[in-house]
Amino acid sequence: MKIGLLKIGTIDDLILNHLKENITKIFAGIECEVIPKIMPIPESAFNPARGQYHSSIILARIRKFTEDMHYDRVLGIVNVDLYVPHLNFVFGEAEFPGKCALISLFRLKPEFYGEQPNDMLFLERALKEAVHELGHTFGLRHCGNPSCVMFFSNSIIDTDIKGASFCDECAKKLRIEKFE
Repeated sequence: MKIGLLKIGTIDDLILNHLKENITKIFAGIECEVIPKIMPIPESAFNPARGQYHSSIILARIRKFTEDMHYDRVLGIVNVDLYVPHLNFVFGEAEFPGKCALISLFRLKPEFYGEQPNDMLFLERALKEAVHELGHTFGLRHCGNPSCVMFFSNSIIDTDIKGASFCDECAKKLRIEKFE
């Protein structure tokens, strides 16, 4: 099994390497690599009234862009503000279950909240959202345990509180889904 990390627009290699290394550890037994091709940010996803990008449109484009690639899962990483209708913003979105997922780095930066830059905090947040969205591709739902990575992040505070790994119950479900 192999997970591909897809750059959508310009993404710093430091982030990609951090995600690659840690996703490989968290999803034990699954290889993770950076896809060499870069997908452009689809302008059709931009909503000028909101100043944001519709994540579902980008997610559909990821599927088309990677359909001939040999990955079991693809995680797109973008640095624009995402939304879905009826929510102010989303940190990411995934096919449930499915092959493709998407995270945005835009609201994960401490600077977005008026705080000082903090690379460690930023990388930790990116990892949590990446693992969360990949969990959905394996059929995991949101978890009620606030320390589990599958806990729903309604705000950055929720992301900061939860861990980057699965609780015992979600880990058990993941093992069943991953190897079926």
